[in-house]
Amino acid sequence: MSCPDCFRGAVLEGEPTGVIAQSLDGAYFASGGASNKRAIIFLTDIFGLPLKNSKILADSFAKHLGCDVWIPDLFAGALPSLIRNRPPVAAARTSSFVKKLQAEKKYERLGAIGYCFGGGVAIHLGATTDLFNSIVLAHPSPPSDAQLKAIKAPTAWACAEDDMAIKQPRLNEIEAFYESRKGKDDFVEYDIKVYKAHGFAARPNFAHPDVKEGFEKAFQQAVNWFNKTIPA
Repeated sequence: MSCPDCFRGAVLEGEPTGVIAQSLDGAYFASGGASNKRAIIFLTDIFGLPLKNSKILADSFAKHLGCDVWIPDLFAGALPSLIRNRPPVAAARTSSFVKKLQAEKKYERLGAIGYCFGGGVAIHLGATTDLFNSIVLAHPSPPSDAQLKAIKAPTAWACAEDDMAIKQPRLNEIEAFYESRKGKDDFVEYDIKVYKAHGFAARPNFAHPDVKEGFEKAFQQAVNWFNKTIPA
């Protein structure tokens, strides 16, 4: 799912410093050092790999977390299209990529962070596979109740105050669902924070102070979550 805000926003300053790994399906690779204890799979918004924002963010996560960050090509080299590339389709590509990556790198733990469309991919994979040990969702596509129930990995949510994808009543239901499982065997650790307009985490317009603040806080929320749930 996408929305009008997915097609607004700004381009981050700077240039990516990672590389394209042709042997791994053309994924972008930001090195965080020699350790294979953990790595992050970065799932992009609808703009995919061509927009440099995701690559710059991956570089920054690699630096702050001290681990490798990979961005698979959710759209298989084609122009992004929600018609040809629904989250389940992109999720199948991502699953194939992760299995290929793990056969080569053998990371002990994997985290996933998904932005908007990529958040929907992370939700789908979290609900249908055990690929990830920790998940962060930034203004994601909305989950179904069945998906929420099926996700076993600790999950952090960086949501938007004004978001057509997940409106406040639905966000309240999501939080209530997590709360209802506290103290039970199926409880999943979670963290929900609400920032400003949709898109703040991936394509922030720093001319708006509240958007800049949301971007910075959501980035730190993700860093803190991964350090807590899949520590180095």
